[in-house]
Amino acid sequence: MGREMSKHLAGSIVLVLFTCGLAMSQTRREPVQAGKILLHENWQVQSSASLKLTGAEISKRDFQTKGWYPATVPTTVVGTLVENRIYREPFFDLNLRQIPGCSYPIGANFSNQPMPADSPFRSSWWYRTEFHLPASYSGKNIWLHFDGINFRANIWLNGQQIANSNDIAGTFRIHELNIAASAKPGSVNTLAVEVFPQDINDLGWTFVDWNPMAPDKNMGLYREVYLTTSGPVTVRYPQVVSKFDLPSLDTAHLTVNVELHNESDKAIEGNLNARFEGVQLSQPVKLEPKESKTVTFTENDHKQLKLPHPRVWWPIHFGAQNLYTLETDFVSNGIVSDRQSTRFGIREITSEVDEQNHRVFKVNGQKILIRGGGWASDLFLRFVPERLRAEFRYVKDMNLNAIRLEGQLQPDYFFDLADQEGILIIAGWCCCSHWEHWIHRGDYQNGPTWEKKDYEIAAASQTDQIKRLRSHASLLVWLNGSDNPPPPDVEQMYIDILKKLNWPNPYLSSATAKTTTVTGVSGVKMEGPYEWVPPTYWQLDKKLGGAHGFATEISPGPAVPPVESLKRILPTEHLWPIDEHWNFHAGGGQFKTLKVFTNALEARYGSARDLRDYATKSQLMAYEGQRAMFEGFGANRYQASGVIQWMLNNAWPSMIWHLYDYYLMPAGGYFGTKTACEPVHVQYAYSDKSIVVVNTTNRAHTKLRLRVRVYDINSQEKFSKLITVDLPADKNITPLVLPEIPELSSTYFLDLTLADEHGETVSKNFYWLSKTDDVLDWAKSTWYYTPTSSFADMTQLSALPPVKLNVTATTVRKTNGEEIAHVTLSNPGKSLAFFVQLAIQQDQHKQSALPIIWQDNYVTLLPGESREIKATYELKNLKGENPILVAEGWNVPEMSVTVRRR
Repeated sequence: MGREMSKHLAGSIVLVLFTCGLAMSQTRREPVQAGKILLHENWQVQSSASLKLTGAEISKRDFQTKGWYPATVPTTVVGTLVENRIYREPFFDLNLRQIPGCSYPIGANFSNQPMPADSPFRSSWWYRTEFHLPASYSGKNIWLHFDGINFRANIWLNGQQIANSNDIAGTFRIHELNIAASAKPGSVNTLAVEVFPQDINDLGWTFVDWNPMAPDKNMGLYREVYLTTSGPVTVRYPQVVSKFDLPSLDTAHLTVNVELHNESDKAIEGNLNARFEGVQLSQPVKLEPKESKTVTFTENDHKQLKLPHPRVWWPIHFGAQNLYTLETDFVSNGIVSDRQSTRFGIREITSEVDEQNHRVFKVNGQKILIRGGGWASDLFLRFVPERLRAEFRYVKDMNLNAIRLEGQLQPDYFFDLADQEGILIIAGWCCCSHWEHWIHRGDYQNGPTWEKKDYEIAAASQTDQIKRLRSHASLLVWLNGSDNPPPPDVEQMYIDILKKLNWPNPYLSSATAKTTTVTGVSGVKMEGPYEWVPPTYWQLDKKLGGAHGFATEISPGPAVPPVESLKRILPTEHLWPIDEHWNFHAGGGQFKTLKVFTNALEARYGSARDLRDYATKSQLMAYEGQRAMFEGFGANRYQASGVIQWMLNNAWPSMIWHLYDYYLMPAGGYFGTKTACEPVHVQYAYSDKSIVVVNTTNRAHTKLRLRVRVYDINSQEKFSKLITVDLPADKNITPLVLPEIPELSSTYFLDLTLADEHGETVSKNFYWLSKTDDVLDWAKSTWYYTPTSSFADMTQLSALPPVKLNVTATTVRKTNGEEIAHVTLSNPGKSLAFFVQLAIQQDQHKQSALPIIWQDNYVTLLPGESREIKATYELKNLKGENPILVAEGWNVPEMSVTVRRR
């Protein structure tokens, strides 16, 4: 997202960055594939500024690395220094600014700023390792793989330069070098990589205005480095493309594509073989010296590729995530030269633009409302598979079905998880950096333009990324631009690559509504807001970012974490009131402060008395804001065809744009989203007071019982109605519009419950409302929000009398290291217990067990009401302590109870 807006510390200082039991202090390995030797351990890193030696000398066995920093790869340079505790907790308070090279203006897009003169990261840095090659590698082609180098590199092996920075350039390039001539099988080998940082004229990494950027601009070996072997012919990037005779899914028509390369200087003949679940394919192939060729198996020549009754892959909520495994190999003279294995899903993704120029996506012929969030990598690009699994679990728990990667293209394991979990991925290039500095125009009139090298790196980057992504079932669409479409020559270059590489999914010119002469209408929009707007906005707006069309990035604004997380971000003396220390953890450009959000919070809910009061009111704001946004798109489906919350997560501890914070704490926005995105859901329309029942599933639901109740501020029932409804598949119904209710308090409550014919709750939704509406000042709308001229009055909430709940909690331990807490809440009083937050914490240190999956949270209990709620967490995240349940609400004093273990 973006808009183009906008001494080395002495000693060894402790850094600990624990994220809810998932330490971020080092990058973890992805699961290892057979045939790979990962070069993960035993690296050393040092600045070239302190060395006066050549790569030939550094890559010799007898070179001494005394004074170098030990590292594990993948890692950036600053990531290594943080891991070595050279810099103290960089994510705490203003500490990041204490790292040399962080003197660029706060809130600026550092990717467009030159390295400061005092930066130790202006120069290149060396990565060096030694590794043993098996003697069995002798006589084979030995391939050295770099899955991500930022930005340029010279590479040396055993005293010989094997690649230079003219060829090794581009953040999103994937490099594969044949080192057979320089390698020493059966012996120790020495590898040295001199890495150069990206500059403002490079197609590199950027975080735009989301958060600060590391002072090295993420320089380093930030993805896996590994070795493989082959005979003379390599097998790469196998792909299966599937088509159906839609709407029938009875038969799948498959095409298999495999890339072969002859590394030798002789012509080679052999057979390419492919197989999956009983299907056997073989094709004779002749490759000329050094020839690369894409070999294709089609249904015309291989009838078994007309597959009856396939196990179809579906995204979450629509069916199973069935995956097949394709095995391929090339055999010449009875010897296997190389083999590859890949998983694939049999599915077909298409899209169409309706009469209103709104793009609607279909999976296997079925329309699907896309609801997701924008992804942020860790600030230092650290990658922890365990953390990633937790985040995907959160995405599923919130009932979301998509993640957008704006230039933040992830390791293969990310896409493997998306395939397994049924999460659709929107991928493409980033904005607000050299990626969109094609020509002098618009926002970029003062920026540099592309040169020949940029076209070459862009084309090679597109090629490398599409090759590895095209086989994943989860890929929904590719975006060739973000905030702007490329000029015609660049767009056509990108499209030619997509077609050449058999990209099977839709592609768009950009994430905006801007048309192009190459592809015409995009069918999507990027009209904001990114700042706080009231819940009424989403259905009242008809021209900007409201619930119509496909919004590729959009948000109701800041997401202030709960107090527990705030205490991990800020020192005690800066926790309250809000000051520049808070703002440093906001965003860039127009988003450097929480002013708009805070003004609205205090106008609607009353002035914040202290930190806890502000944080509680912030959760109310986030809950109702996220709920209203997602509900608006659900209600208007498919005139509203997609919504991507900006953002899903954060690169570091932040006050803005997330559905769970950096410590994996789910809070108000998380549970507002989870409620709004229920597959079968009952909701209130702020725009016309209607009650809408939403069904985004592909099956009908009959004999549902809808109960609607309105309460005043004194918890007195003022309206009640019970209705039986039948809900068709993938349809919404509006069974009721709330009438005018006499003698209603200025702040009041709406309780909606949808149950099946057996009385089991299907959807439950609770609103706090005002008789005074928020009024939007449409004439003053900007690209990032529409101001509010007057606010709803929720101040009566402060008069709710205290309520003491009856609370019990027991746990059941599962065999996989998890515990499930069964929490029972009962309200014996005469007033409702409003917005009750639950936490499972350590009994001694009072830290929450995170990550955690709550069945529900931030709940309200009516007088006499009881709720049973489950929470699932990993036992290890209690760090050996016993669990306690902590409950605290708007008018419920904090209380804790021991969690009894069965």
